[in-house]
Amino acid sequence: MLKNYSEILSIPGAWQFSVAGLIARFPMSIVGISQILMITALYDSYTLAGQVSASSIIAYAIFAPFLAKLVDRYGQAKVMGPALTICVSSLGALIFSALMHANPLWLYLFTSLAGASSGSLGALVRSRWTQVVQTPAQMHTAYAMESTIDEFVFVVGPVLATVLTTGVSPIAGLALAISFIVIGGSWFLSQKATEPPVSADHVEGPQPQVIMQPVIIALGAVYMCAGALFGSIDVSVVAFAEELGNVSTSGVLLGIFAGGSMVAGLLYGSRSWRFPLWKLFVGGVLALAVGATLITLATSNLTMGLIMFITGFSISPTMINVNTMVQRTVSERQLTEGLTWMSTFMNIGVSLGAALAGRFVDAVGATGGFNVTVVAAWTMVAITLLAIPVLRKASLATDVV
Repeated sequence: MLKNYSEILSIPGAWQFSVAGLIARFPMSIVGISQILMITALYDSYTLAGQVSASSIIAYAIFAPFLAKLVDRYGQAKVMGPALTICVSSLGALIFSALMHANPLWLYLFTSLAGASSGSLGALVRSRWTQVVQTPAQMHTAYAMESTIDEFVFVVGPVLATVLTTGVSPIAGLALAISFIVIGGSWFLSQKATEPPVSADHVEGPQPQVIMQPVIIALGAVYMCAGALFGSIDVSVVAFAEELGNVSTSGVLLGIFAGGSMVAGLLYGSRSWRFPLWKLFVGGVLALAVGATLITLATSNLTMGLIMFITGFSISPTMINVNTMVQRTVSERQLTEGLTWMSTFMNIGVSLGAALAGRFVDAVGATGGFNVTVVAAWTMVAITLLAIPVLRKASLATDVV
């Protein structure tokens, strides 16, 4: 199983930008739950916590595609260096405002600035892989490994954030996120040898609009629902753990959820699958919806952890398939933008799911938040089934993976 991974990591420069990207991506699993825990601790409001978290994600959704276009046009370092500086400064201002118990408007402002300037580090890493791999099989393995890294981040990140925020200080989780951005982002952007070159064609003339392509629209709609599922789970699991008397276990539960996805990603990327790509994607979406529904049956941390681990098995393979369909659909010089649009749709959904779940949790408890999860899950299935003709076309370039 490890042979495929060792092969791509032996490519010059590959392991360096992948590890740097891992460090730089840790904040994506830390910031959200750290904001929720910090604000509930300092302001005693799940509604405010969910809305502040949603503000960051909405700002990301609006500005990330714009940053991605700038990256494709001017290069990763020239664009993301200043952007990450703004992100770090804004997170620091958010911490200060929360400690001062400032008017919530300041929280919305600084978290929005941080979200708007964070960009999609995952898209930047995946774009570098397109420059260094030689075959479609290597690309499949690289995407699988990066999805597994994403899930590793979501296994470890929430646990670190929860332990630090509940055991050390309400601001400790966000402080950790800032350190990861500074260290990982600086190392990643300093690696010039593997940075994708600026395309002359991209500079000389306009390109087809990525967002107008039917496959991107279809996958984006599915991803938005998946994001609502994940966002509602984040808030609801915190409330679930608090109702059981120990809010610190919420990070462990979210880590278990990502752990199932991480294991599945490693297994999925280690082999070729003799099934059409669109069928693998539809199967993953159905499995995720069933698992999300079963979460509502959990009555203890043990049963919740077991259900979330099994449900997590459907996440990473599904995301690998999405990234592959995007890579087959858009031109190479627009790949950063295409992948970023997926992150954008996902994050719009996360913001909506977190905000809605926060309101329902405040009203009726964790059960209300999980009901949002179920609705999002089956809406995702309905959209996927309607989009099958479009998804099938996206698989035609290399139909077997």
